[in-house]
Amino acid sequence: MTVQDLGISIDTIWMLLAAMLVFFMQPGFALCEAGFTRSKNTANILFKNFVDFMVGSLLFWFVGFGFMFGSDGQGFIGMPNFGDLSFYTNSAGLPTEGFLIFETVFCATSATIVSGAMAERTKFSMYCVYSFFISLLIYPVEGHWTWGGGWLCNGEEGSFMMNTFGTVFHDFAGSAIVHSVGGVLALIGAIILGPRLGKYDKKGKSKAIPGHNLMAAALGVLILWFGWFGFNPGSQLAASGAVNREAISHVFLTTNLAAVAGGIATMLLSWVKYGKPSFSLMLNGVLAGLVGITAGCDMVSPTGAVIIGLICGIILPYGIEFIDQKLHIDDPVGASSVHGICGIVGTLLTGLLSVSEGAFYGHGFGFLGAQVLGIVCIDLWAAVSGFILFYTIKRVKGLRVDKRIEEEGLDIYEHGESCYN
Repeated sequence: MTVQDLGISIDTIWMLLAAMLVFFMQPGFALCEAGFTRSKNTANILFKNFVDFMVGSLLFWFVGFGFMFGSDGQGFIGMPNFGDLSFYTNSAGLPTEGFLIFETVFCATSATIVSGAMAERTKFSMYCVYSFFISLLIYPVEGHWTWGGGWLCNGEEGSFMMNTFGTVFHDFAGSAIVHSVGGVLALIGAIILGPRLGKYDKKGKSKAIPGHNLMAAALGVLILWFGWFGFNPGSQLAASGAVNREAISHVFLTTNLAAVAGGIATMLLSWVKYGKPSFSLMLNGVLAGLVGITAGCDMVSPTGAVIIGLICGIILPYGIEFIDQKLHIDDPVGASSVHGICGIVGTLLTGLLSVSEGAFYGHGFGFLGAQVLGIVCIDLWAAVSGFILFYTIKRVKGLRVDKRIEEEGLDIYEHGESCYN
């Protein structure tokens, strides 16, 4: 075995290990969402997290991988591959099947985010339909523009991004591409679906509907935190050699620092704002920091990571309040705030705090401009396509369960079984 072969083997093992960690985020999302909602809907919520991964895996293997990585990358969307992976060759020599698995778990994550905001009142059959289209089309299209080598990340001389900004859009592991897209879709879905019964009184005042199990939610957040060490460092797609081992170590550090800063910021803010430190808010604060750092975890300093975590942790409670109390949009787990708002904020802060290209480090505002354009285009695509998808489902088949089913719980009526007996 040559030294080069050994290096590729090490990189492959690292990529597959990272894919396992990102896959392990699925039970994290399931426990977090189930804990923050009511016990009568737990089986339904757990079921949906399985469906996301099962449907996403088949679709991404059959056509989504081609949509995202096919053709020259410059068009609106690539070509479907219909299960044939021979079109793709990884420039680093990594096995195509391994790379497909790594990208599959990211696709499943984006679809799973939507579940939380639409929990406790969505028809299971219609959930399967919109999960199908998110994995089939919505995620692969904007993934094609970015990670698929498309126009937002085209650094060739004379390209639109280089001519306009002198640099390209950067999202290392998915603050925008995965999380903000999931958050925007979650928000649009929650708007079209409408609030849960009893969430708002006749005057429009929001009433709390507590989740049934904070222990499950806490375990879910800890699992997500653990999985993020595959999500972010794994996006380096290599571990061999000095450059790669230093890069993944740096990303590990910035990821963790942003998480703890986000959690601390939310804890202290809730303590001051409400008189008591809120455990449930703190859990979302940790996730806010993780979402925020995901775009620039490779480009910012440890201090920059702490700043991003603190900002996201502070913004989060205000975002949840604004969406709930001012806009009257019912998001049971705060997905649109955690993933949508903090994904956008983290992507934009990368344009300011990147050591190599950021405005705060004397590199001008070209990179920030690229980040602004990228996040606007990605989330506008998510919003428009999401509106068409959810509104069409609502008009054609109905998106929401009947009142009696919602009151008595989706578990028995939708699945004929209960999580707790």
